[in-house]
Amino acid sequence: MIPALLLIVTATFHPKAPTVGDLITIDFEKRVELEPSPHYELVSQRGSRAVIRSFEPEPFTINGRVGDVEFREMVVPMRSVLKPKDNLTPAPLKPPLAEPYPKLPFVLIGIAALVAAAAWTAVALLAKPREVAEPVMIPTDRFRKDVARARTWAQLADAVREYLAVTTMTTEETLRITRVPAVAEILAQGDLEKFSPWGPRPADFAAMKKRALELIPPEPVEEAA
Repeated sequence: MIPALLLIVTATFHPKAPTVGDLITIDFEKRVELEPSPHYELVSQRGSRAVIRSFEPEPFTINGRVGDVEFREMVVPMRSVLKPKDNLTPAPLKPPLAEPYPKLPFVLIGIAALVAAAAWTAVALLAKPREVAEPVMIPTDRFRKDVARARTWAQLADAVREYLAVTTMTTEETLRITRVPAVAEILAQGDLEKFSPWGPRPADFAAMKKRALELIPPEPVEEAA
């Protein structure tokens, strides 16, 4: 403690050697009332204790009243934090350190994108129906199947044309077959259904389907041994 004596007024200071900005507690023997001053800030004042703070790097004085006694020019010790003969030149400023750019958000976004792409790919693959390859059929069997499926003259005509195209025939056989009334009628009805505004002529479609199957040559009969 540092005693300070002015007439009969004494006080103690805490800390003993305050510096700029420190809270300085001053204890008196009786109730104290400090006068405002531009040299310090009166933080609190209660009973015989007052708390002040100063931003001047040198001792300063306080004035006030303790009990019925008025005191003047009581010196408050201050300790400067500056080095001896300091020219008060500010230290050079260092540029701020650049913070590393955060990579975690981009990593998480990339992972989420990959997961989403994988999920959509799996959904697309599972939703796509598998193509079942049709078994290879001989021309006669396919012709029978196409004739059975035909529901229009155009479909029946297409079945006849395809059968004639894949069946191995000589030129003479092809010309002879196309001159067969049933074949000529089917092809003509198909063309009328496709291209004529009036459609095909009236005819028995079911009967023509049966006659179309006559294009299939009969199977050879095996002679008995």
